[in-house]
Amino acid sequence: MGEAIRTRRVGGIWEVTLDRPKANAIDLATSRTMGDVFAEFRDDPGARVAIIRAAGDKFFCAGWDLKAAADGAAVDGDYGVGGFGGIQELRDLNKPIIAAVNGIAVGGGFELALSADLIVAADHAQFALPEIRAGTIADAASVKLPKRIPYHVAMDLLLTGRWLDAAEAKALGLLREVVPAADLVDTTWKLAQLLESGPPLVYEAIKEVVRAAEGETFQTTMNRITRRQLATVDVLYTSEDQLEGARAFAEKREPRWQGR
Repeated sequence: MGEAIRTRRVGGIWEVTLDRPKANAIDLATSRTMGDVFAEFRDDPGARVAIIRAAGDKFFCAGWDLKAAADGAAVDGDYGVGGFGGIQELRDLNKPIIAAVNGIAVGGGFELALSADLIVAADHAQFALPEIRAGTIADAASVKLPKRIPYHVAMDLLLTGRWLDAAEAKALGLLREVVPAADLVDTTWKLAQLLESGPPLVYEAIKEVVRAAEGETFQTTMNRITRRQLATVDVLYTSEDQLEGARAFAEKREPRWQGR
């Protein structure tokens, strides 16, 4: 995977660690590697949930590598199959992703965290979108952030580049949990284990429905679900797991999910 990206797999959990001192900034090669890793995770039938985290305790990710840009790397270059950071634009990524934010998540680093489904942050974590000060746009955040938090707060962050601490981010609903830095990895793994024990086909259907609904009316998406026009929903409704869920409920026992 190269020195910048490390992976660890325990059962159905994949942990992907970004390790590019000093600030865990992402250049084109690192982004392409991350895309390849997450594509492999997506396509592995045994993979259930992924954690994206970073080495060190100061930076989660400083976003785009400005030193690489200064050396001539184009900001609109080839980021790989998943776009910047490997998961922002990865097609059909229908498995849960947890971001463990261990420090500063700035610019593209903030956008990387926003690309996850759940975010757990250390209590010293900070977030910002300073692109405005560099005369450019935080493009992914401009799309995502106003849908996640109140519009005027999102616009404040985008238009001023001000910093957001973990407590405010939690109050706004961006974070699932804020924990002491020493507890971040353990807390994130416990959450991953909870998701690993859940119904994988349901997770896949949830993610596809949510993604489809972003660009459609409520009724259009509901019609597609009812008519089984979403592949993951069609698989779920004809699966052994669907029957197992009903049997387990009737028999008052824990279900045994097979992912089929």
